[in-house]
Amino acid sequence: MTLPDTEGKIMTNTSTKKMPGKAIEPDKQGKEARVPRRAKTTKKARLINLLSKTRGADVGSLSKRLGWLPHTTRAALSGLRKSGYVITSAKSGNSKLRRYRITSLPAEQVTL
Repeated sequence: MTLPDTEGKIMTNTSTKKMPGKAIEPDKQGKEARVPRRAKTTKKARLINLLSKTRGADVGSLSKRLGWLPHTTRAALSGLRKSGYVITSAKSGNSKLRRYRITSLPAEQVTL
């Protein structure tokens, strides 16, 4: 890539970025081998993880942790129910907040 210099000269950008602490070996054809990246955690997986905790979570805290609006969070809970998760909800004490928790996984995800 070439970039114009402030004095009208052309500069060439020849820098290559390498990951710190990772040695990248060239492959047989002389090209740099790609470093495999860790798979991204999906929002659905994050939601399942939050709901799998012993205390569960309320819609407000789920919305804040996932960056969703409350109606989106409730829709995601409904989607999990439709895909086979058993989600219980309960009010704790005098609190107005309803806490949701996964109590059972779908049949296809249960391993023996």
